Amino acid sequence: MDAKQLYDKMLDFKQYAIVLLAVGVFFYLGTIIPSETKVMTDIYIATGASVSFLAGSVSFFSISNKLRNQLIETEEGQELLMKK
Repeated sequence: MDAKQLYDKMLDFKQYAIVLLAVGVFFYLGTIIPSETKVMTDIYIATGASVSFLAGSVSFFSISNKLRNQLIETEEGQELLMKK
């Protein structure tokens, strides 16, 4: 795989991770903001969704970091990282 494709994948995974992080934070805020009409089942579902989105975010950030390390190992990859 060439460096340009690795660079594009790295950016894509980082963007996916940021989106999942934002969604996970919104679900978490939904569990901690007090409301009178909340049912415990809704809180458990929101907590589970928050944890799963945050876990997905962490995994996508780690994949992005692995791709970045692969880019650092090549000369062309280092040039791409320095330009942008």
